[in-house]
Amino acid sequence: MNRFPVYTVCDDIRSLYNVGAIFRTSDAANIKKLYLCGITGYPKENDPTWTQTTKIKKTALGAEKTVPWQYIKNAKRKVQNLKQKGIKIYALENTSNAKLYDRVKYKFPCALVLGHETKGVSNNIIKLADEVIKIPMYGTKTSLNVEAAYAIAVYEILKQKK
Repeated sequence: MNRFPVYTVCDDIRSLYNVGAIFRTSDAANIKKLYLCGITGYPKENDPTWTQTTKIKKTALGAEKTVPWQYIKNAKRKVQNLKQKGIKIYALENTSNAKLYDRVKYKFPCALVLGHETKGVSNNIIKLADEVIKIPMYGTKTSLNVEAAYAIAVYEILKQKK
């Protein structure tokens, strides 16, 4: 199966249910690879009773078996490595200099970096990003759930690739 040249980097995602949902969206979007970094939980392939595996599987619905993934402790090093390979880095974060996600011309291959549910993408990674993108918020809250935001952004990226 030919996968889209899109990588996803999870920078300290704390909720295992979000991780599972990110797996599921990654499968639906047919991304190249998912990198789970820092405190982000990951399934333990040989231990299906491990608590992290059980919680991730609840929302992943089997996508943890179909999406190529890897656990990497240091997200910054992984992003640096991807950049060295010529992969464009897009950080999904609501910063003052971020561009609206649907007004960016994405270059491929690319990586989309997702951050901690309350702290966001780390400043070290934002500094490495080729672009910081955001989804506009019209209500009183300043962000969406990380997985919902991921789904919106990754499908915009894929729309441009097609």
